[in-house]
Amino acid sequence: MNSLRTLLVQARIRWKDPAENRTHLYSLAQQSGETFDLLVLPETFTTGFLGDTDLPQEDMQGPSVAWMKTVAEEFDSAVAGSVVIMEDGHRYNRLVFVSPEGEVTYYDKRHLFAFGGENKRYTPGKSRVVINYRSWRICMQICYDLRFPAWCRNRDDYDLMLLVANWPAKRVHHWLALLEARAIENQSWVIGLNRVGKDGNGLEYPGRSVVFDPLGASAADLGSEECTQAVTLDLELLRQTRRDFPFQADADNFELSENK
Repeated sequence: MNSLRTLLVQARIRWKDPAENRTHLYSLAQQSGETFDLLVLPETFTTGFLGDTDLPQEDMQGPSVAWMKTVAEEFDSAVAGSVVIMEDGHRYNRLVFVSPEGEVTYYDKRHLFAFGGENKRYTPGKSRVVINYRSWRICMQICYDLRFPAWCRNRDDYDLMLLVANWPAKRVHHWLALLEARAIENQSWVIGLNRVGKDGNGLEYPGRSVVFDPLGASAADLGSEECTQAVTLDLELLRQTRRDFPFQADADNFELSENK
């Protein structure tokens, strides 16, 4: 399909309250009255960033992933958002993508935010993940990954960079500038989905969830309040942009290796 209708849920996340967050996010999506192919939720949408301390651990068979499967089936839409997952003795900030048929794919956040202590709590992911969904190739990223263009680099392997975040208000200028840059340099659609409100550590989050097209033009800006917005992405615009401006043909070849 040439178009991908997305519903962005820019939410106020309740601190350390997974059940209430799941209920609230479902209500926001339902009240939108929209039909969509992809529902996008923020980073750590059940707890808030680093808000899983002292909460029961969840794995991939836990209530949050089960809830995502239920929502995906009900809306006949994929659902994507990040959840704290415990697996094999390691805790991950994991972007989970659930198809309408219940198929689960995930990406573990590669770049942990050491400045905020995230590296002391979670294990970094090792693999870059691009999934195929309804003829779209989607590169999954989480928050701090945005600052590392080599990791986000399009190698003619994706059409949409999907990035979910808890990005603080103090650095909102960086958020907007870097998302626009990723769209331009990769000639890709870019979705940056952020949260709003204050968390339990006193950090303020500005929203400003945005969508940029492959030329870097703004296709959506959700402002600073809790809200939802449906945005339709056009695959033919991306293809035409790459035909008209074949800059990727001049890109440098390189390989990524795991940090030691």
